[in-house]
Amino acid sequence: IELSIKDIVNKIIEEKRITDQETLLILEKAPNSLLFLLANAKRERLNSNNTFFNKNIHIEPTNICVFDCKFCSYSRLLKEKSQGWEHSIDEMVEMVKEYKEDEITEVHIVGGVHPKMGLNYFIELIKKIKRIRPNIHIKAFTAVELEYMCRKAKVSYKEGLKMLKEAGQNSLPGGGAEIFSNEIRNIICKDKCTSEQWLEIHKTAHEMGMQSNATILYGHIEKPSHIVDHMSRIRDLQDTTSGFNAFIPLKYRNGNNQMSHLKEVSIIDDIRMYSIARLYFDNIKHIKAYWPMIGKETTQNLLSFGVDDIDGTIDDSTKI
Repeated sequence: IELSIKDIVNKIIEEKRITDQETLLILEKAPNSLLFLLANAKRERLNSNNTFFNKNIHIEPTNICVFDCKFCSYSRLLKEKSQGWEHSIDEMVEMVKEYKEDEITEVHIVGGVHPKMGLNYFIELIKKIKRIRPNIHIKAFTAVELEYMCRKAKVSYKEGLKMLKEAGQNSLPGGGAEIFSNEIRNIICKDKCTSEQWLEIHKTAHEMGMQSNATILYGHIEKPSHIVDHMSRIRDLQDTTSGFNAFIPLKYRNGNNQMSHLKEVSIIDDIRMYSIARLYFDNIKHIKAYWPMIGKETTQNLLSFGVDDIDGTIDDSTKI
């Protein structure tokens, strides 16, 4: 049966789930005005006129990383250590101490994958933070960090996550997903955890009562079909676990990395990406625009195109 944009629009208006094939068609062919209007209507239906954020800071333990992702402007390999930083546990605890009880409700801990910062190191960090701030929410470690930590410690994902949860970790961020297609992954981030491992780690966390977010890295060498495939795997997992709080499209930024020859996509492409995500996910309530990465102005604009979450206050505590 030949798909028509009109039929797909009717499905969306009737609040029926759109298929991957239908999503690909509207991602490639639907006019901007139509996509944007539908995404905003769905945002209003799900979240009325509310925009969500939390009061948080980022702690980035290190930018030294064993992995060599081509799109990353942030990390330094061990051999480039002179351009890197490594915080001690006490330094990171001091960062939390600088804030009064009511100033922050969440600490977001994510950084490079350092060979010397393992599972026990981070368990100690979490325990020390919880000792001084028992009520603070700790959202920590991408699946990439967790895969490496568990592998080095020779424990299963379940055991590793259980140890972190018992120490006081509350949830997982969504980073490291990039694009699930192996074809693209092999070019842009060949050496880090696989798509299957990323999904398995999040599934394991959800089964243990730890919620998480999910991301996509768009605007580089991927094609629309890769975007839909990526979202499809996340939607399928969410059908099983209901553990994802938010979906976060992350725009590829071309400054100072190994893919800098690529031109960044336009703001219209950004809005299309966020709009299609809002229309596709009928089982994830929040679409988040991470403002430190995409910019304050674009984030404000995106609130009219499906976005209802803008991450956190952050207080300039991220170097990403």
